[in-house]
Amino acid sequence: MNKLLEKHPRSKESLLDILHELQDADPRRYVSDDALRAVAEYVNVPLSEVVSTATFYSMYSRSPRGRHIVRICESPPCHLAGATNLLAVLMKQLGVKAGGTTADGAFTLETTSCLGLCAEAPAMMIDERTYGSLTPERLATVIADVRRNDAAK
Repeated sequence: MNKLLEKHPRSKESLLDILHELQDADPRRYVSDDALRAVAEYVNVPLSEVVSTATFYSMYSRSPRGRHIVRICESPPCHLAGATNLLAVLMKQLGVKAGGTTADGAFTLETTSCLGLCAEAPAMMIDERTYGSLTPERLATVIADVRRNDAAK
């Protein structure tokens, strides 16, 4: 963790970048209590301020998540194009509710307010890759592809 911290200036302005990097470096893809304490000490701000930042922004998770983060867009265009139905399909397919992680630790299902793919609604993101113009069939294919790629590693 120290090597990661030392890549950043010791300033409050670095806080968001540091939190992102720490979360990405953690195998469970979250910001731990230990990480928050280390950041507070490194940038010399109260722990409460670091915790407030990490809990205010939806991009940070304070609880462990799966290897892959699946985000379904709930923006008005995606909602109108059927995102609610797709969320239900994903919950059934993965066996978790929104906010949950699959028993095998492969996927955490989340919702998000916008992915910027309004022209391709409904849309989702898995990790850093976006998918638009989704159908229930395409969802199944995408999830199967991710599982297959995991198995090949």
